[in-house]
This record gives sequence, structure tokens and C-alpha cells, in this order.
Amino acid sequence: MRRSVIPTIAHRAAILCYIAFALFPLFWLLKVSVTPNDLLYSEGVRMWPSRTTWDHYAFVLRHSAFPTFFKNSLIVSASTAVTVTICASLSGYALSRFNFRAKYWIVALMLLTQMFPLVMLVAPIFKILSPLHLTNSLTGLVIVYTAFNVPFATFLMQSFFDGIPRDLEEAAKIDGATQFTAFRQIILPLTLPGIAATLGFVFTAAWSELLFALMLINGNDAATFPVGLLTFVSKFSVDFGQMMAAGVMALIPAGLFFLLIQRYLVQGLTAGAVKG
Repeated sequence: MRRSVIPTIAHRAAILCYIAFALFPLFWLLKVSVTPNDLLYSEGVRMWPSRTTWDHYAFVLRHSAFPTFFKNSLIVSASTAVTVTICASLSGYALSRFNFRAKYWIVALMLLTQMFPLVMLVAPIFKILSPLHLTNSLTGLVIVYTAFNVPFATFLMQSFFDGIPRDLEEAAKIDGATQFTAFRQIILPLTLPGIAATLGFVFTAAWSELLFALMLINGNDAATFPVGLLTFVSKFSVDFGQMMAAGVMALIPAGLFFLLIQRYLVQGLTAGAVKG
């Protein structure tokens, strides 16, 4: 009896420790966001301040450009996630079901794009987008994010299509369905977990991306929230309370998004790795 109980307790304790370790930065983010400026340094390191305030949130919402940053991030992230998922679904299905000339060269080139450091590509991308007047627009960001996320998302979707038997499509064709009809009405609904996993991955990647948003955007009108957080850093000081308040509010859309797709996301993250 003891031999079976002790490993169980140790296993659950290890899980609780990991959860606490993973959630502690979020807790500290919330704690600093409600701490008044006069207590931020005077009280030292405490688990919770002796007095709380919502002034940081009020300032961020009323007297800063954070609502604009927030809106821009939503537009860019949602547009990128939808565009990449559509492209990845079509290309992943093609790689999974069809054999065509230069298929393996295309796969090799897609893998090659994942090998280059992003910093090395900033200057060429800026040079390409500048004549097209896309260096200070949300459209330019969506194009760049889509280009960098499509290869990985394609391989992710391909793994889901590989796990779906071809007999379903053949049966649909016998009933008179075309290849695209079978894909749209039969195969695509079966890959909802994969679509949810792809949407979640791409949305998170676009939502938190900083490098290209910082290099391709000038001014606050088209800035996203990762760049907007830098506005709370001045030459001689950093307003941690306002920055943390903005960070807490920036977590809300991502949290709601994953809450909506969690039913398919958990299933997709496990099913996509298994061929059956």
C-alpha cells in the first residue's frame, strides 16, 4: 500500500511544483500591476503589497496609446492566423495526398526557410517592402508573419491529413464527389483539432512577435502591443506598474482565444503526432 501511495504523492507534488513555477511569473505580473508606485521599491520583495491600486490600469486605458496597440495586435494576429491556416490546410493536403514533380524540392525549400536567423532577414525584407509602401502598415506585418509561419503550419497540417484514411475520399468519389468536395465536406471537418492547433500556434506567434514589428513599424498608429510596451520605458526610468498593467490586459485575448479552442487544441496536439 505504501509503495503505491508514495509514488502517487511524489508525482502529484512534482506536478504542483511545476504548475507553481510556470504560473509564478503571471502572478508577479499581476502583483506589480496593482502595486502603487510609492510601495514598489519601499516594501522590497513581498508576495502581495500592503495596499493595492487600479491607477495603472486606468492610466493605460485612458492616457496612453495602448488601446491602439491592442487593436493593431488583434487585427494582425487574427488576420495572420486565418490566412496561414487556410494556406497550410491547402498545401498540407496537397503534400499529403498528391505526388507531383519537384514535391521533395518544395519540402526541402520550406525546411530551408526555417534555418535562417530572423535577424539576418530584417534588412532584405525591409528592402523588399519599402518600395511597396508596406513598411509602416499592418498589411506588411501580416504578409511577413504569414510568410514565416506557413512552412511550419503546413507540416503540422500535413501530419493530420496523413492520419486520415484515404478510403474516406475514395468512398466520396464513388458517390460522385469531386476531390475538392471530398476535401471540404469530409476531410476538413475531421481535421478540426489540427486547425485549432494551427490557429493557436500562429495566433500566439504573431501576438508576441517583436523583432519585425519593431523594425518595420514607425510611430504609434500601426504599432502592435509588444512594441507599445517599450513606450513605458523612458530615458531615465521604467514605469513597471503601467507596463505590467498593459501586459496583464494583453494576456486577455490570448487567454480567451485558447479557452474557445481548447476542446480541439488538446485533441489536436496529441492526435497530430500519431498516424493511424
